[in-house]
Amino acid sequence: MHDKQPIFITGIGTGVGKTIVSAIITEKLKADYWKPIQSGDLDDSDTLKVQSLVSNEITKFHPEAYRLTQPFSPHKSAAIDKVTINSQNFTLPQTDNQLVIEGAGGLMVPLNDNFLIIDLIKQLNAKVILVSQNYLGSINHTLLSLYALKTYNIPVMGIIFNGVEDIYSKSYILSYSGIPELGQIPMYDTPNKKSIIEAAALINL
Repeated sequence: MHDKQPIFITGIGTGVGKTIVSAIITEKLKADYWKPIQSGDLDDSDTLKVQSLVSNEITKFHPEAYRLTQPFSPHKSAAIDKVTINSQNFTLPQTDNQLVIEGAGGLMVPLNDNFLIIDLIKQLNAKVILVSQNYLGSINHTLLSLYALKTYNIPVMGIIFNGVEDIYSKSYILSYSGIPELGQIPMYDTPNKKSIIEAAALINL
């Protein structure tokens, strides 16, 4: 059985840096990596991206439960692929190592008619690292995400801020939510193994 509670990397929206953060945390902890649902970009999947950025020899990459061909919300991609995403098909990969799980989009992304990413996190009994990025509206998106996690009684390890720092935004989020900051990482245009190791040193876990 798992004595290490899985870590689920989720974001305040799409494109805020979940995959980069997943690579950083996977490298830092020499953890295993699992992306349960890949929606589109199967030739350049998030699993392949993280694999290309991780240097250690310990990490294992576990196959996705669902590989959908279209780059849309999973429930739409599944409908186009004529696949029904069944919540019972998500079983944690067998490993004695720490497991890092990367979500798809934000917390309220639908997987089927009545099952969201946040339901998957709860079902997998995972704790969350929330990825935030500063843009106009990001305070709202970050606090709403934390509110949803609190409502579901999902433990939050902390927030990682990705990209240019805005001290007004960051300090408000941290003081209002009481959630710890795990680190601030720079925005990488073309991340590589070296930058992932450097970024891992900026994260407090």
